Amino acid sequence: MNSQKLQNNKLKTAVLFLVFNKPDTTRQVFEAIRQAKPPRLYVACDGAREGNNKDRQNIIEVKKITSEVNWPCKIKIRFNKKNLGCKYAVSSAISWFFKHEEMGIILEDDCLPSKSFFYFCDDLLNKYKNEHRIMHIAGMTYVEKRDNKENYSYHFCKVGGIWGWASWRRAWEKYELEMNSYKQAIQENIFDHIFYRKPQMNFFFKNMFKHAFKNNYTWDYQWTFTKIINNSINIMPAKNLIKNIGFGNKNATHTTNKEKKYSNMKIKQLNFPLRHPKFIVVDENFNSENFMYVYSGGVKDKLIRLLKFILPKFIIKIIMNKRNETIY
Repeated sequence: MNSQKLQNNKLKTAVLFLVFNKPDTTRQVFEAIRQAKPPRLYVACDGAREGNNKDRQNIIEVKKITSEVNWPCKIKIRFNKKNLGCKYAVSSAISWFFKHEEMGIILEDDCLPSKSFFYFCDDLLNKYKNEHRIMHIAGMTYVEKRDNKENYSYHFCKVGGIWGWASWRRAWEKYELEMNSYKQAIQENIFDHIFYRKPQMNFFFKNMFKHAFKNNYTWDYQWTFTKIINNSINIMPAKNLIKNIGFGNKNATHTTNKEKKYSNMKIKQLNFPLRHPKFIVVDENFNSENFMYVYSGGVKDKLIRLLKFILPKFIIKIIMNKRNETIY
């Protein structure tokens, strides 16, 4: 599908826009949503942190930006009066979204999508809505497949990132915010063989879930946990469709370091109609290369990742200077 046809194509899927206190990036992402013209838009925002007047001012501006809907669209708004924090604000917003929608696209206020991201999700949400093995459609691809002979538009992976993604109510219903199955999963050694012939990946995820269970302060580790224990197969596009524009933003929660390698990622467009893989099977090489891109690095990075599973959270924040990475 050429760019003109893509521009004239009508999006059928609802979008959940998760916002907070970053009007500058919110405006850029909202403009991308405006161009896609979703038929239904859900906007969810956490409340200002107690005593933080800057939060209040920024949220007022964010509310104004997200109200500028000038296309045919049903809009639902959810602005929290109190600050719930990342864990509860985001997870409850997604639950609210899927209470009303069977499937949908989810974007945060610093995740800038290419235009084809929306139609990529739109196509695949409908194609795989009854394929319960698939729980997640990611917008990001860190490393493109080296030998994509069939020119497929996407590949199957084990997890998939959460900077711009899509899913179904049927998948989110399995979500374990408190990781209630964690202890039993440990007893049954579920995490020892998640990735065949990749002991370093098994080790990483096993320790990541252990850390998340003890220090349960976010929402996304739990989503990764949910997908893993359900042995899901997930989708990553053949080309990267999302750029995180929040790096270096003083109001950012997880992307305060502007030197992150992700800040230089380029967003691309896919050709339509999509070319679908014949087999719903995890591409082990593609999966491994994307994993290594996210979790590889210099000696300092490797040391930090090791220490984060050992030391208390407040010490790690000091060492990392509030550095956090996306979940692959």
